[in-house]
Amino acid sequence: QVHLVESGGGLVQPGGSLRLSCAVSGTVFRINTMGWYRQAPGKQRELVATVTTGGSTNYADSVKGRFTISRDDAKNTVSVQMNNLKPEDTAVYYCVLKVLLQTYWGQGTQVTVSS
Repeated sequence: QVHLVESGGGLVQPGGSLRLSCAVSGTVFRINTMGWYRQAPGKQRELVATVTTGGSTNYADSVKGRFTISRDDAKNTVSVQMNNLKPEDTAVYYCVLKVLLQTYWGQGTQVTVSS
């Protein structure tokens, strides 16, 4: 059984920073893609950023230059450093693991950007 547990969400003022982390437990094939999606109220879930086992990254245009994704395969974790946060970044952020034909999701962590 694979489980993903996010941490690090919270309330931050515009221009502030947060770091989200996700720990993956269970047996996982070592070649995979890990990342983050988000869903704002009334909107569809959307890509934030992903990183492959080989280190290739993909970012949503809206977060390029502000967010940085990283992974630690020894610890089975993926993190995203979010800088210069904007009110439009407010959403529930979900950790995702894509391996072979399976996709696993975390429960989500709330990020609220407000003054």
